[in-house]
Amino acid sequence: MKIFNTLTRKKEELQPIKKGVISLWACGPTVYNYAHIGNLRTYIFEDLLKRTLIYDGFKVNHVMNITDVGHLTSDQDSGEDKMELGAKRENKTAWQIAEFYTKAFQQDMRKLNILPPTKWCRATDHIKEQVELIKQLEKKKYTYKIDDGVYFDTSKLKDYGKLAKLDIQGLQEGARVDVRGKKNKTDFALWKFSPVGEKRQMEWISPWGKGFPGWHIECSAMAQKYLGNPFDIHCGGIDHIPVHHTNEIAQTEAATGKPLANIWMHGEFLVDKEEKMSKSKGNILTLTKVEQEGYEPEVFRYACLTTHYRMPLSFSWEALAGAKNALNHLREKIKSLTKRGKKTKESEKYKMKFKDAVNDDLNMPMALAAFWEAIKDETLTDADKKEIVREVNKVFGLNLTKKQKAEKIPTEITKWAKEREKARKEKNWKKADKARDKIKELGYAIEDSENGFKVRKI
Repeated sequence: MKIFNTLTRKKEELQPIKKGVISLWACGPTVYNYAHIGNLRTYIFEDLLKRTLIYDGFKVNHVMNITDVGHLTSDQDSGEDKMELGAKRENKTAWQIAEFYTKAFQQDMRKLNILPPTKWCRATDHIKEQVELIKQLEKKKYTYKIDDGVYFDTSKLKDYGKLAKLDIQGLQEGARVDVRGKKNKTDFALWKFSPVGEKRQMEWISPWGKGFPGWHIECSAMAQKYLGNPFDIHCGGIDHIPVHHTNEIAQTEAATGKPLANIWMHGEFLVDKEEKMSKSKGNILTLTKVEQEGYEPEVFRYACLTTHYRMPLSFSWEALAGAKNALNHLREKIKSLTKRGKKTKESEKYKMKFKDAVNDDLNMPMALAAFWEAIKDETLTDADKKEIVREVNKVFGLNLTKKQKAEKIPTEITKWAKEREKARKEKNWKKADKARDKIKELGYAIEDSENGFKVRKI
């Protein structure tokens, strides 16, 4: 298997540290709000990686963190803690916010058929480990203390910024330092002190004073505990490269003298009208909203297969409708396969095409094309095609062979659906939209196809 390593900027042959086992770290969510579909695209890419590794015969030790403290609104260690901000927004405790949005994220993962990690780990459950790692850095003289916390001195690490290939000199010259007292623009917080006269909901006693850990230290501390270092693969979104992952590398290598991970993989953004989807800009779309528009989660998963994980995925409702039609067409093709015919060797070339594609840095568009080619190949028997479906489904995770249970739809919903259908035939679009909105309001979605309509619960 070949993987593009962000650290070296080239494809590399996967060489596991331990034979037959891959240690994998995936940066998890900051649970102060719902994940948007741009976030979820990254987790789908990581799931495709994990499924491919399993498909290749590896055992995958997959660890994902839950950031429930320490992630400030600015990556430059200023602003408010996102958890405290979420608590104020909803008039709840920070702990309640963390619990609610953790469960919401895990529900999104289940809907998208994303395999759960081997180990979930919360930042707030590992304060001791984070404090110990900061102590190691302090002992090696990589830290300094200012009014608002303990910071890592990036000038003491010769190759700081190597992951992002940062121009450190350019950054430092004439740079505005966001936090007063920081020695260098790129220095980052390891431990932040609780503001004087202010009681935080999440704070702990440390050797340096009452406060809370910085955002970056949690990943290094927990990865070291559960995977050791170095481990095989570290994943995340490309937005993590210049700050979060750069700082993880710095503090781990400074403390241990060893690399954090051998391979770094990053998923590109999902863009809406040429703009990155982000919570701070307010242009986010959740999976629930996608469902309310009549698209099941697997449609979005299918859409993610059509673009390589290192390329931006352009989102539009038209594109999603296209993905829906393609997936439904694929399901109809698979459903029509009979038990007639015997397996032949003809299927082997398609299975090899598929395997070569997924092992070439997760080239899912090429793998998908090979799959469609096989489904349409009239020289293959239905038995051949069924075997190919079973194979690709292990990686695609679309539940292509799963039998759909008939869902009992309430009479009121059926009535509204029929009224909508009648209005559509009469070209009364206003009345049709009103009926669709009512169906959505009652917790159901209506999907149109060549064979009529289907109603399902959201």
